[in-house]
Amino acid sequence: MAWNKHEIPDLTEQVMLVTGGNTGLGLETVRVFAEHGALVVLACRDADKGANAVSGLGRIAGEVQVMRLDLASLNSVRVFAETFLNRFEKLDVLVNNAGVMATPYALTEDGLELQQGVNHFGHFALTALLWPALIQSPQGRVVNVSSLTHRFADYPKDNLLFDGGVGYAPMRAYARSKLHNLLFTFELHRRAQTAGLSLRSIAAHPGGTQTELARHMQSALAVRQAFDFYHRFISQQPDMGALPQIRAALDPAAKSGEFWGPAGWFEMRGKPARVNATLLAQRSDIAADLWSLSEDLTQTPFEVQSSS
Repeated sequence: MAWNKHEIPDLTEQVMLVTGGNTGLGLETVRVFAEHGALVVLACRDADKGANAVSGLGRIAGEVQVMRLDLASLNSVRVFAETFLNRFEKLDVLVNNAGVMATPYALTEDGLELQQGVNHFGHFALTALLWPALIQSPQGRVVNVSSLTHRFADYPKDNLLFDGGVGYAPMRAYARSKLHNLLFTFELHRRAQTAGLSLRSIAAHPGGTQTELARHMQSALAVRQAFDFYHRFISQQPDMGALPQIRAALDPAAKSGEFWGPAGWFEMRGKPARVNATLLAQRSDIAADLWSLSEDLTQTPFEVQSSS
């Protein structure tokens, strides 16, 4: 079914949160939400960069508030969540958009492999801690931003986090983190359904989009040349790349447990449509294992249930 931003209804009185909202896909998502009247919390690691991003939005019908959030620090996630819950009674849409890609081997503040720590574990803890606000919305949604690279991921229980850098490769770790995003999405969907909740858990991916995310990949000459070709002939602009996550967040037809991405050439570009995840991403046993591991590593219990 054809869909575009002109079909978005008035979002006045809606509270929406976008992580990594100061640039790329996140900023475009913030822009669209705010243009339609929502109160948007732009969460990012550098509050000054967030404020600068807001100043460039131009005229908007809603309001954008910048809040500092460092997903590589579970303490920062906890402080952010506490502040948010003190400020807002509900959260209608949470877009877990922030991420890092293809970084050299590094650890978060809490000793987790950086890409998985930021892209999945930080967002898992954030979603769990914001749960009291999410379930106050009759139309609450969690949108996790994944990637086509999840297709190349594995899930080895014996060395999931590349302990000590063993077996580490930048894109291998990134792909694994994007698989985690999908496993989390589908498991949250299953648990919400079991609990009889109306909350929708949906995943999206941007296809090939021109953002700052791949800056760590551009060191070698051959890689730079490949990326020049990619940006010139294949990838799309952020306003198009953000459409799958925007549609997942706002379209009444987007159902819990679905995956949205570009409908065009190899899902690299085009208008948003339902797409398929790999069979590995859909395995409930692996998803349950990751859920338990995420609770343990983040020290954040996540009981999917209503407030009553």
